[in-house]
Amino acid sequence: MKTKHTLVLRRTYGKQGTNGTIYFEGEKICHTIELPDRNNIPRISCIPEGRYKLQKRQYNKHGEQIGIPAVLGREAILIHAANNAMKELLGCIAPVTTLTGEGKGDESGKALEKLKALVYSLWDMGGEVFLVIRGV
Repeated sequence: MKTKHTLVLRRTYGKQGTNGTIYFEGEKICHTIELPDRNNIPRISCIPEGRYKLQKRQYNKHGEQIGIPAVLGREAILIHAANNAMKELLGCIAPVTTLTGEGKGDESGKALEKLKALVYSLWDMGGEVFLVIRGV
């Protein structure tokens, strides 16, 4: 039986974007930015709160990324680098090192590498990784 690991994303919602922080076993991994909550409308809303299984996804544009395949009514949801949700995201989640405003942050590539290192190490040990998203 595979070991199940759970990352927790705690979010706050704003008009210009959704900010959050990802924790693993109580330790902060990185902050996140997403689009504002617009009732899960594809391409303009963050994804709904809930529990999602993470999986590897291969994309021509982004290479191999952490995917969130089972989002109701959505497709191609990824965790990938971006520093401005309104300009760079279409419903995906972007890790950032520092939050600089609603839906904005910096050093996203660095935060993504840290998150990927953790998730890939859990996968490499044969585990399953889940992301639980909830409000603060």
